Amino acid sequence: MAHHDERTFVMAKPDAVQRGLIGEIIDRLEGRGLKLAGAKFMQIDEDLAHQHYAEHEDKPFFDELVGFITSGPVMAMVWEGADATQQVRRMMGATDPKEAQPGTIRGDLGLDLGQNVIHGSDHEDPGANEREIELFFDEDELVDWDRADEPWVYEDVSH
Repeated sequence: MAHHDERTFVMAKPDAVQRGLIGEIIDRLEGRGLKLAGAKFMQIDEDLAHQHYAEHEDKPFFDELVGFITSGPVMAMVWEGADATQQVRRMMGATDPKEAQPGTIRGDLGLDLGQNVIHGSDHEDPGANEREIELFFDEDELVDWDRADEPWVYEDVSH
């Protein structure tokens, strides 16, 4: 991983998969200059869902979260880039798509809080990235590589 890169976990949720939005989500993240380090099309089981949403276990909406995330396949991904977690969060928009700004993924592609298309690691929780990446990926499933256009994305890249 280059010195300016941070890894972050992103998931196209079951509603995004069912609506054919995986490509649109990947396109937006790639277009921003972020680099895909790993991707896995998968069905989340209850055990993994419980681990993924562990911090919400005592909340009234926990069962709904688990039910939704296990309702169909997801695309789990790891993206790299400078300040990747915060960049992805800004691109995703507000959690409730009705409040998300136009131009954001949720603002353009979602209408419902329960079906908000995308999940990204929380930039305010320093351990969220590593925890979520380790839940979904083994280290050997992640690829360390250089994008050919990195000198055109970052001004401090010298090869």
